[in-house]
Amino acid sequence: MAINDVEHCEHTEIHAELVEAARAHMPAEDELYDLAELFKVFGDSTRIRILFALFENEICVCDLAELLNMTQSAISHQLRILKNARLVKSRREGKQVFYYLADDHVRTIINQGLDHIEE
Repeated sequence: MAINDVEHCEHTEIHAELVEAARAHMPAEDELYDLAELFKVFGDSTRIRILFALFENEICVCDLAELLNMTQSAISHQLRILKNARLVKSRREGKQVFYYLADDHVRTIINQGLDHIEE
């Protein structure tokens, strides 16, 4: 889409009350940055597949690798990103590490995104 294809105002007129209302509800710059970083994590289909796999049960790295037809190393790399973003947590059971969704917010974000694209 060329820039000329985007609709825009034909003349500049600032609506101060609308600008101020939006400004009053704008989060702090550091919060906006953190939010953008969070959404970047959702920008990888492998990570989305991992999150979907964790919807019903916790699952170990070996099982995730089998399910997604990937190496354990590749799965571990993606899980590290998800864990750093506080989207998943883990627990060790002997020599295995099981992962699970950090909280119900993760499920909500994914489901709302899915609802949005299915509209």
